[in-house]
Amino acid sequence: MSESLRISQEGRVRRITMARPEKRNALSIAMCEELLAAFDDAVADPGTGCILLDAEGKVFCSGMDLDEALEHGPKGELEVHERLFTVGSRIAKPIVAAVQGPALAGGIGLLCNAHVVVAAMGTNFGITELRIGMFPFVIFRAVAAAIGERQALELSLTTRVFQTDEALRIGLIHQAAPEFELDDRASALAHTIAGHSTAVTALGMRYVNEARTGDGAALARQLRLEVFRHPDYAEGVTAFKEKRRPVWA
Repeated sequence: MSESLRISQEGRVRRITMARPEKRNALSIAMCEELLAAFDDAVADPGTGCILLDAEGKVFCSGMDLDEALEHGPKGELEVHERLFTVGSRIAKPIVAAVQGPALAGGIGLLCNAHVVVAAMGTNFGITELRIGMFPFVIFRAVAAAIGERQALELSLTTRVFQTDEALRIGLIHQAAPEFELDDRASALAHTIAGHSTAVTALGMRYVNEARTGDGAALARQLRLEVFRHPDYAEGVTAFKEKRRPVWA
């Protein structure tokens, strides 16, 4: 049983809730490892089509657990952080994040590894590592992929805190909702995504992840042929013509 997370299954959506509100959901090494294990478990479950990441309390995530870092140093920290803050570029199932309060430092790294992000209006965001004498080395590439390298560097150097209107404008989040609507909005998006063909979505995620470093056109041809041969494609076309919901394999 995890001490840092609450995990539930809601139809085809796996909800992973960070549950250290008394610590502002700071990312201890144990919590990072539990998040990675929870993501892996959701990916391995054929009954899960989408992952919904949210948090308890007034803060979504304040970043690294500084009490732990000061007490124990970087032992084991770098490797688990590297795996956690690259999970979005490896995972085969989409992650939707629902942000109900400030996301700072490593909290931004989590958002940039999610594929769809909804935030409550008035939420604060900031890449604040330099305020404590650290640079956001481990999260920087994911942030740059999400919002552009120049914007990521400006936010890293100034450490300024900004709100949902700017987060929307620069592409850090995709939607903003009143706080009382946040869970309904994020949950509806997750269920919509989970309702698509898991097999075809996984091929699409593979394409997006691998095309960054390889021959995107050749990979697109290969995966498109796989989709044409997959029974979910035939079912999707047939269901569309018959004006009914598809039943995926």
